[in-house]
Amino acid sequence: MARVFVGISGGVDSAVSAALLKEKGYAVTGVFIKIWQPEFIECTWREDRLEAMRVCAALGIAFQEIDLSAEYKSAVVDTMVNDYMRGVTPNPDVLCNTFVKFGVFLKWALVEGAQAVATGHYARVQNHSGTYSLLRGCDPEKDQSYFLHQLTQEQLKHALFPVGEMPKTRVRSEAVRFKLPNAKRPDSQGLCFIGDVSMRDFLKRYIDLKKGEVVNVEGVVIGEHDGAALYTVGERHGFRVRGAGVWYVSAVDVARNRIVVANSPVSIMRSAIQLLQPTWTIDEPSFPRMCSVQVRYRGEIISARIERTASDYRAQLDAPQIASAGQSMVFYDGDKCLGGAVMR
Repeated sequence: MARVFVGISGGVDSAVSAALLKEKGYAVTGVFIKIWQPEFIECTWREDRLEAMRVCAALGIAFQEIDLSAEYKSAVVDTMVNDYMRGVTPNPDVLCNTFVKFGVFLKWALVEGAQAVATGHYARVQNHSGTYSLLRGCDPEKDQSYFLHQLTQEQLKHALFPVGEMPKTRVRSEAVRFKLPNAKRPDSQGLCFIGDVSMRDFLKRYIDLKKGEVVNVEGVVIGEHDGAALYTVGERHGFRVRGAGVWYVSAVDVARNRIVVANSPVSIMRSAIQLLQPTWTIDEPSFPRMCSVQVRYRGEIISARIERTASDYRAQLDAPQIASAGQSMVFYDGDKCLGGAVMR
């Protein structure tokens, strides 16, 4: 009987994942992963842990807890803050999956005797004679393969995503069928360690921010902002300009504490994008490679040509997009996630 450690967050997706695996005959242990939370934010992890314990008790499975606060702080929070300080917008959910859930947690679970770990992500893994493919979840509205694109063959080999085979509506009905105590608990929103605090208020605690100039694409000062590191390309709010109209952030200059804005989203869209740190779920393909891509979670699926030069990787999109430096471009072949890269 295969032993599986399920990351139980207190939410319905992970709870149903544990229930489905137990029903299939796995030896299931529910594990609550304690992550870092800042002192100035109302702590919710105790409530989440209690919910996770209630789920495990209802299912009659073992419960364990692992404290990965330090690892989460280093791999996710510190990296995120440093990226904002450099004027790029990071993707903390990708970092969490790569380095915490399928990094430290997976390694610990294997040492403890588990053959696999499972989470409540809406994605799928298929095994083809020992080669593992990461696929989109069956529910297009919930698919989370975008956030899992950095997983390697070794990580996918030990990963299970039970709810990836069904729509969210069925997950809720399955929670009722299994009589789970959190069957009607609302889905969590946003980053888990921030809670009800805005990203802007969070960053103000860690970055020395000063008001600066807002300039138009001609370099004329037309307003004021609260600190260049707070802004992302494509953003329309949080800064003040003189006169009417809608303005979009087109560039962030943290060195000069200045943001550049344009009055049309079309003017800040890009078709040619440089890619950094590409990763592949199987093997690096031959280039050039045509595939479909997403430049943001639940963003438009568009065709692109991925090229490799002597010094870097580049993507040529069939349709221009607002692409923020630091965010992920994820590559697909149909439902199969090929990998992804950080956009520059």
